Amino acid sequence: MNVPGIVFLDADTLGDVNFAPLSVLGNLVLYPSTPDELIMERIGNKEIIITNKVVINREVMDTCPSIRLICIAATGMNNVDLKHAAEKGISVKNVSGYSTESVVQHTIALLLCLNGHLPYYDRFVKSGSYSAGGLFTHHGQPFYEIYGKTYGIIGMGQIGKRVALVAAAFGAEIIYYSTTQKNLETGYNAVSLNTLLSRSDIVSVHCPLNDATHDLIGYKQLTLMKKSAVIINAGRGGIINETDLARALDEGILSGAALDVISKEPPDADHPLLHLKHPERLLITPHIAWAAMESRERLLEGIRKNISEFLEQDERVTEIS
Repeated sequence: MNVPGIVFLDADTLGDVNFAPLSVLGNLVLYPSTPDELIMERIGNKEIIITNKVVINREVMDTCPSIRLICIAATGMNNVDLKHAAEKGISVKNVSGYSTESVVQHTIALLLCLNGHLPYYDRFVKSGSYSAGGLFTHHGQPFYEIYGKTYGIIGMGQIGKRVALVAAAFGAEIIYYSTTQKNLETGYNAVSLNTLLSRSDIVSVHCPLNDATHDLIGYKQLTLMKKSAVIINAGRGGIINETDLARALDEGILSGAALDVISKEPPDADHPLLHLKHPERLLITPHIAWAAMESRERLLEGIRKNISEFLEQDERVTEIS
C-alpha cells in the first residue's frame, strides 16, 4: 500500500502536543498556520487533510483531486463544505466529546474568578496596598457564594449537563433553556429564555451558534437580568451581541461578564469590549476553554483514530477488489 501524504494546515492551534502518533500513519507535513492563498499549494497532492479552522471549500476540493479524507481537529464542521465533499466521495471526520471536561472546568474557573474579583485582590496585594494597610483582611470588592443562587444554563447538551452537576454541587438551583427544545429530560427545571434571564444570578451559555442562536442575547434580553447577576459565554461568539453587552456592562445593567469566545477571534483593536468604561466588570480569555492539555491529547488521539480507521477500511476495500 502506498504511504499516504498527510498535511496539517494549522497545527499551531493544538499547541505543544506530540504529533508523533500521526507521523507513523503517513508522510506528515505540519504548517503552523495557512493563509487562504496558500491552502491549495500546501495541500498539493496530499490525500489526507487535517484542519482546525482553515476552510476547505468547493474550490479547494476541485483544485486538489487527490483529497480522500478531511480530518477536522475540532467538533464543529462548519469550515468544510460537507455537501460537496459527499458529492466527490471525500470522507470528512471530526472529533466529538474530547473537550467537555476542559470546558466545564474553565466555565467554573471563569465564574469563580469573576464572582470572587480575584484579579482585583491579586493586584491589591501585589501593589503593596495590603502591606501598607493595618488590617489582616480587605473588603474592597464584595463577593457572594454560589450556594443558594439560581444558575441558569443556556444549552443543555453534554457540556451544559456537566456544568449543571458541578454548579449543583456548589448548592445552586439549576434552571435551563434548551435552544433546540430537545434536551428536556434532564431532571432540572426547563424555562423560557426570558424567565431564565430574569431569575438567574448566574447565566452560562453552552449552546451551538446557528441561525436560531445568533444574537440570541442582545440589549433587550440583558435588561431582564438582575443588576447583581453575571453572564458567562463558553459556547460560541455571536450568541451574545457584544456591542450590546459592552453597553450593558458600562451602564451597570448586570454585575459582570466572562467570555472565552467572541464573534471575531482575535478581535479588532477597536472592539467595544476592549474599551469599556468599567473594564473590571469583564473577564476575557482567548478561546482556551477547550484546550486543557488532556483535552488536546484526546483530540489528537481522535484524529489519529479517524485516520487509522480510514486507512484500514481503504486497505480492506483494496484487498477485496
